[in-house]
Amino acid sequence: MHKMLIIEEAVERKIYLIRGRKVMLDRDLAELYKVSTKVLNQAVKRNTKRFPPDFMFRLTDEEKNELVTNCDRFSALKHSTVTPNVFTEHGILMLSSVLNSEHAIQVNIAIMRVFVKLREVISGYKELAVKLNELERKIEKHDNEIKAIFDAIRQLMLAEEKPKRKIGFHENQA
Repeated sequence: MHKMLIIEEAVERKIYLIRGRKVMLDRDLAELYKVSTKVLNQAVKRNTKRFPPDFMFRLTDEEKNELVTNCDRFSALKHSTVTPNVFTEHGILMLSSVLNSEHAIQVNIAIMRVFVKLREVISGYKELAVKLNELERKIEKHDNEIKAIFDAIRQLMLAEEKPKRKIGFHENQA
């Protein structure tokens, strides 16, 4: 169990958002599966039908350069002529069928748990954002109502008092 927690923590640090998708690089997956990147990519090449573009895609040179610029651990990629493959959650699931070892199965389980956890966190943020928007609308409505109350009070304070007719008998002073 402790070993799986360590794997899950390692996985969390290796998920990137590229092209609007949460992905993992081939080299990171190979490291987790304890195979070389070459072996992992060869297994994928032998099973290309299992990896459509929404499961796996190759980074562009610009994406690779951005990754190298933003993450020191990818400095070895800087001068490499090869652009890495990246795998979406579904592509990672498919990897378990082409890398059929007990270790690969255990790693895949850990990776899937991390992706599920990420979805739960993101879902929580969306709910929070909706509640914040509702609160903001309520506050704006209350602000407008409070402003209207203050405006009415100010108008009442500024209204000139009309002289009132005195009640009762009055002597006319001539």
